[in-house]
Amino acid sequence: MSRDLIIGIDAGTSVIKSVAFDLAGRQLAVASVPNRYTTDTNGAVTQSLAQTWQDCVTSMAQLAGMLPDLAGRTAAIAVTGQGDGTWLVGSNNQPVGDGWLWLDARAGSVAQAMRDTDADKARFLSTGTGLNACQQGVQLTHMMDIAPDQLAQAEVAFHCKDWLYLNLTGVRATDPSEACFTFGDFRTRSYSDEVIGFYGLGDHAQLLPPICDGSKTTHALTDEAAARTGLRAGTPVVLGYVDVVCSALGAGAYQAHHPVGCTIVGTTGVHIRATAPEDIVLNAEQRTGYVMIMPVEDVAAHLQTNMASTLNLDWVRGLVGEVAGTLGAEVTEDQLLTLMNDWIATAKPASLLYHPYISDAGERGPFIDHTARSSFIGLTSAHGFGDLMRATAEGLGLAARDCYAAMGQTPNEVRLTGGAARSRTLRDIFSAALGVPVRQSLREEAGAAGAAMMAAVTIGAYEDMAHCLADWVTPLLGESETPDHELTALYDRLFPNYTAARKALQPVWHGLAHREDL
Repeated sequence: MSRDLIIGIDAGTSVIKSVAFDLAGRQLAVASVPNRYTTDTNGAVTQSLAQTWQDCVTSMAQLAGMLPDLAGRTAAIAVTGQGDGTWLVGSNNQPVGDGWLWLDARAGSVAQAMRDTDADKARFLSTGTGLNACQQGVQLTHMMDIAPDQLAQAEVAFHCKDWLYLNLTGVRATDPSEACFTFGDFRTRSYSDEVIGFYGLGDHAQLLPPICDGSKTTHALTDEAAARTGLRAGTPVVLGYVDVVCSALGAGAYQAHHPVGCTIVGTTGVHIRATAPEDIVLNAEQRTGYVMIMPVEDVAAHLQTNMASTLNLDWVRGLVGEVAGTLGAEVTEDQLLTLMNDWIATAKPASLLYHPYISDAGERGPFIDHTARSSFIGLTSAHGFGDLMRATAEGLGLAARDCYAAMGQTPNEVRLTGGAARSRTLRDIFSAALGVPVRQSLREEAGAAGAAMMAAVTIGAYEDMAHCLADWVTPLLGESETPDHELTALYDRLFPNYTAARKALQPVWHGLAHREDL
């Protein structure tokens, strides 16, 4: 049997997936293992490196059980994963403690202090990325104070996908997208000595791994990794770009000569415009957002990201489940989702205002404030649970509008991906809030697909990414869904109140955070 498929690995925050695609982009099988991380009251969110690799191996073994002769058919493997965070590795490529995830809030005050310096302006103009507690540079700086012994044992600082790539290939590397938005210059696609120096890491700057561009380079699956995964030693392995970039690529964020946007309605909310680097207008006053290199020549993704998107819906859904459990009722996940959609669809639009800042780490787009918190505004005794549910969904749509506004004009069309994008009601809210047509990406596993697309081009299955997009992306875009003009007009009137309220509440958030510190 010929080598006719590519395995895309996506190590996300919620699950680790191994997905098999044929060379034309058809998804053949998917295996997933729930991700596991630990939270602490001090804001720490950490994950075992060893367990993460084992979970990745497990997902690949499950995939092998679904497809005959997976080892013989695999033309390439590509890996992507959750971004930001710090995964330290020491001698003999062994983990040094648990990895700090992007959800970790411990370095929030450090990030704020760095943002308040004049030097941060130059760092921002180089990276295009606003500084926050998620990022490796800030976390390494904080580790110098609270975990110096751990840093002393480390030889390299990875991100999640880099750790998996090391286990697959034995190569210590990171990708251009993650390297440059943290420590580099998106125009040169390389590290910047000035940006690295900004963090004052001293000798710890040597922890940064070499940059490996998976759109041009592969490394071979090692004998040891082959024995663990059941695949063939020597199989080409591609280091994908960070999961946001791969998801955007797989969902259709880039289309040559056509200004489209892409919103990922996932654990976080990610709002993307793909454009030439010279056309990116940075939010220099607020210094927020990200610029991430894409695996397409002379194209970068300009992003604003909400710290929490579906986390808000999960919170409301959890409340329903908690009440039902207290009353001795059993409510299935499907029943909860049906209830949520019904509540959102039948509640009166714009009757409440909700800011979706429910993450313990605060907010990072289009403003950065680790003390930001969610709130409902306008409650009366006439409001019911459905109104809260509707307001939560509308808050996500208005947050998307807030983010696109910070990047300039909203694109002519926005592609939606992520589990929540399957809801027509939610898509209608996003379309009306943004005031432009939306198209749902029907690609089930956009992140794994984006990584696999990189591999398809790198191994020569496609001449270039444009030809790959024509097969892998375009056929899986749903019909254009135009906004309801009356609803758009309603959200047009609501949006100024949304932004005014979040600005007015900022000193309240700061006061509440001070109370928590007492």
